[in-house]
Parts: sequence; C-alpha cells; structure tokens
Amino acid sequence: MLFRSALVAVRSAANFSARRLYASEAGSGGKLRLNFALPHQTILKDFEAIQVNIQSSEGDMGILADHVPTIAQLANGGVIEILAADNKPRKFFVEYLFILPHTAQSSSPVSGGFAIINPDSSLNINAVEAVAVEDLDAEAARKGADEASRKMNASGASEKDKAEARVEFELFEAVLAAAKV
Repeated sequence: MLFRSALVAVRSAANFSARRLYASEAGSGGKLRLNFALPHQTILKDFEAIQVNIQSSEGDMGILADHVPTIAQLANGGVIEILAADNKPRKFFVEYLFILPHTAQSSSPVSGGFAIINPDSSLNINAVEAVAVEDLDAEAARKGADEASRKMNASGASEKDKAEARVEFELFEAVLAAAKV
C-alpha cells in the first residue's frame, strides 16, 4: 500500500512538472525584457531585446520571449550576445574569478553569474564582472598569455606561482576567444 501511494505521488509530480515545462501561457506579447547588472553597475535596465544568447554551464542558450522559465549559471569566460530591434548586436565578455587555496595546486573557478528567465518573459542577468567585447584588447591578452605561459614553464618557480600563472593563462585565452567572436 505504501509503495502504491509513493508511485501515485511520483506520477503526479511527473505530470505536474511536464505541464510546467511549457511557456505557452506566459503571454508577453512577443517582447523579451532584459535587465543586466553587475554588483557595481547596471548595464541594461528594462531593455527590449529580440533574442539573448548566453553561454551557460549547461551549454549555449538562445533566449526569446516566452522562453521556458529557467535559471542558468553563466559559463566562466563566456560571451553574452544581445540582439535588439535596432539590429546592433551587443556582446559582453563575462569575466570570472578563481579561488587559489593556500595548499592546493589547482584553482577553482567561481561562477561568472546567473541568468534567470521568468514566466513574464523578463530576463535578469547578474554577473560578477562583464566587459563589452569591443573594449577587449586582444594584443594585451596575447602578451599576457605569452607571459603567463613563460611563468608556468619556468624552472625553479613554486607550485603556487605556477598555479597563479595557469589561472592568468586561462583568463587571457578566454579573452582572446571572446575577442574573435
């Protein structure tokens, strides 16, 4: 009897979640409203976008009006592309931070932020740091990657110095990839 009750509860939950996955009832009038903020700055507020493309930890996402409500972790070193009615794409590089444990030889990336897609076709993007792609300096990133590579391969360097150089190298490589977008 207990098993049967549990099975009915699981089926009910599965049916409820399957029904919840559709955004057809949102009725936004085909408009996606975007809020894009950093802890110290609001980049866009109540901006009308046609589509927003993000790189999340689950993969690339294209977000339109009436998208299924979702919370997505932004990919570290990813690019956010905003397409508006003026046909002028806006692209932002989402920077990331690394935690370097005092005793560990590896670093851990800290989330670049989150994108929250709401049932009313509003999209809130909160990032730790973001820079417009056109403001990235590819030449400086190339020089930084070369210097970090040299530090990583330097004989006599401590493991901590090598780990810090690896973090720098990964960041510069991400900047170079974003600058080519």
